[in-house]
Parts: sequence; C-alpha cells; structure tokens
Amino acid sequence: MTRVFSKFSGLLLAMALAAPAAAQEAQTTPEDPVVLGSIDANLNDFLWHKRPLVIFADSAEDPRFLQQMQYIEARLDDLAGRDVVVLIDTDPASGSELREALRPRGFMLALISKDGTVILRKPSPWSVREISRTIDKQPLREQEIRDRRAAGQG
Repeated sequence: MTRVFSKFSGLLLAMALAAPAAAQEAQTTPEDPVVLGSIDANLNDFLWHKRPLVIFADSAEDPRFLQQMQYIEARLDDLAGRDVVVLIDTDPASGSELREALRPRGFMLALISKDGTVILRKPSPWSVREISRTIDKQPLREQEIRDRRAAGQG
C-alpha cells in the first residue's frame, strides 16, 4: 500500500498547493486543474460553471480512496470534458465546509450538478465511466451536448 500511496503523493501535494488559487479562479481560467484539494473550497464557487465531484475519506491511505484516485487519474480528460472539478478531503478533523455540507461517513463520493444539486452519493469507488454516464443523463448536460452540436463543435 505504501507504494500505491507514494504514487499519489505528488498528485496530492500538487492539489494542496493549487487549491486556493484554483478555487478562486474557477470561473475565469480556461485551463483549470481538474483535481483540487478541499482547502477553502466552497461549492458556491463552482455554481453554474463546474460539476464538483467530492471525494471524502478518513485517511489518504484508505484503499477505497486510493482506488478512486486511480480511476480518476486514468481518465482525467473525460472528467474535464464534462466540466468536472474533483475536490478531495481526507482530513475528518478539519471540519471543512464540504464536510459540513455533505456529512460523509468514512469514504464517500458525491457528484454535484452545476445547479448545486447533489445527484449522486456513493459509499464505494465508482469508475469514471459510471460517473460520466450519470452526468450525461442530466438535463443540463444533455442541453450542453445539443448546444455544442448546433454550434458545430461535435
């Protein structure tokens, strides 16, 4: 497990360092990072611009957390194409705003639509394919696809 954890340590460090600035620029930067830490994250910052995928665990060494991060890392482009921003919180003692709002117990993933509605809560890891299907079934995403086709962007 240490080998797997060390694989993600660089990713986790980058997320922790990028979180405050990236959350602040969520509405203006076209090349936003897909994965952020939860430091100072406020779900309202992403309203109508991004779909937050919030990953909670009681520890960064939780096997379910590590598996979920492997799924995400393998298909970041699929999430970015759906305007997803991944917020992670592996510190239950932090009392973060995300924990207050979503009240996880142990590992949990929550997908939030652009309008702020929680559309998915799962107590176990989900593949990016399953997450993408859930997003693609949402009315706002269907409208985005129709608009993109009408504009000739595929």
